[in-house]
Parts: sequence; C-alpha cells; structure tokens
Amino acid sequence: MALKVGIQLYSVRNSFQENNFATLAKLSETGYKYVEAANHHADTDDGVGFGFPARELRENLANLGLKIVGSHINPLRLDRLPAILDYHQELGNKQIGCDTEFFPYNDMDYIYRRCEFFNEIGRMCQERGMRYYYHNHYMEFQRFNGKSIYDIIMENTDPSLVFIEMDTYWVTRGGFDPVALIKKYKDRLVLLHQKDFPKNAPQAINMYDGIVDEGKEVTREIFHDTKDPRCFTEIGTGVLPIQAIIDAASNAPHLEYMVLEQDFTQLPELESIKVSMDAFRKFNGIQFE
Repeated sequence: MALKVGIQLYSVRNSFQENNFATLAKLSETGYKYVEAANHHADTDDGVGFGFPARELRENLANLGLKIVGSHINPLRLDRLPAILDYHQELGNKQIGCDTEFFPYNDMDYIYRRCEFFNEIGRMCQERGMRYYYHNHYMEFQRFNGKSIYDIIMENTDPSLVFIEMDTYWVTRGGFDPVALIKKYKDRLVLLHQKDFPKNAPQAINMYDGIVDEGKEVTREIFHDTKDPRCFTEIGTGVLPIQAIIDAASNAPHLEYMVLEQDFTQLPELESIKVSMDAFRKFNGIQFE
C-alpha cells in the first residue's frame, strides 16, 4: 500500500504559538493534508490544544482540506479518557496514542503494570470503534535481561488493543534496525513517524554508544539533557534508509500514513517542512492526491 504523508503538529509548534490557523493553512498549501495533534495538557484539556469545540475545529480543518489522523495524549489517565474520547469522536479522529514513556531500570513488574494499563486504554478505545497506539523513543530499546523493553511491551499487550506508531528515527537511535522492526510488527503498525539524522551529527547515531548508559535508568531529565537539536535534520538530507523504510512499511496491512515529526530544525519551521515535503515527493511508494 502506498503511504500518504502527514505531519505531527509538534513540528510547527512555534509557528502555532504565533497563529495556529495560518499555520494550518500553510501546512495544507505545502502539501500536508493529514495531521497528528499533540495534547500535552490532557489532565485539563479534552481537546488538542486549540481551545475550539470539536465540531467547530473539524469544520475548520475540513475547510482547509485537512484531516486529523491521530493525536498524542499526555498524561494518559483512565479517569480523563472518556471525556477525551468524546472530543476526538466528535472531531472525527479515530486513534490516539501516548507520546513518551520512561521505565525504572530492570523493573519488570513496572513494565507489566504499564502493559495492563495500555491494554485497558486500548479496550476503552475499542469500545468506541477507535484505536490506541504506542509511540516510542529510544528508551524502549534498552535491554532488560537481554530483551528490549519494546519487545517486552509487544509480548505483554493484546495486539487487538495496542497498536504501534513506530518512530524510525528513535528506533535507530536505540541501536535497532527500523526496517527489521517494521517487518516484525507490521500487523500492529498504524502510523510511522519519520525524520532524518544528519550526516555530520555531533553525537553517535546510537544513543547507547557513549551518550547514555544502557545499564542505568533513562530518566526524563537524562532524555531531555542528551537530546541534541543538532542531531535532527530534514527528510532526505541525512543518513536514515528512508526508501527501505517505505518499502518495508508498504506491506503493513493497517498502515496508511508516514508522519513527519521534526523535533528540531536549524531552519525556520515552515521552511523546514517544505524541504521535507519536497524530499517525500522523490521517494517511491508515497501517494499524493
């Protein structure tokens, strides 16, 4: 299946602070027709950070030729989820996911408890005809007793309840091969996150190669302190095997969208996403309407 190109709105967060609807219009003009939102205030905000009722936001997105295809929800809380799902159903969004998880070192009981929690989130979504997906960083590729946290999560969650938004950049920075991982978990894959790693980056591509100690807990503070903005670049300007990633993903039965998530850029945000869109157009297996 050919992939459609989307964008995680975190990629243009600074532009959004200046003018959110002008930024959305620019996304559409640049060719991004599918958007993934990010709600980092889900303890108090049912929506996606716009401050608009769901129906009004849905109409505004439609008028710009945009469709919402997912949203990160943070924090994920069972008591807040019904109201959040109400909003997303009215918005027309059929899937939500987590954004970042941290794991106490070698604490298997904690992982098992989180897996039970993910299953419950997935169950609540499924009851409404929606899906829950798990979004990774590099922490999930730390090994506990010789097995990655990612594999442990996959083995201890229900495939019918917990799907995957695979961030291929962070898979690579965790020391794993994103192409092989896509093939392994293709039946659970519903979204892909894509960015690129610079050719002359100041850090090793593997975070566990002298940057972060794989034998210790990766805390939120360590994650942010070691996240170097110079280690992100636009699609097609770095070293990640993006065509091979697209080729592998084409066999994932539930996958429709490759979503740009540009954590940092050395360019103005709206210029950065245009560079990436121009590059997306050169790959095989990408579909534009």
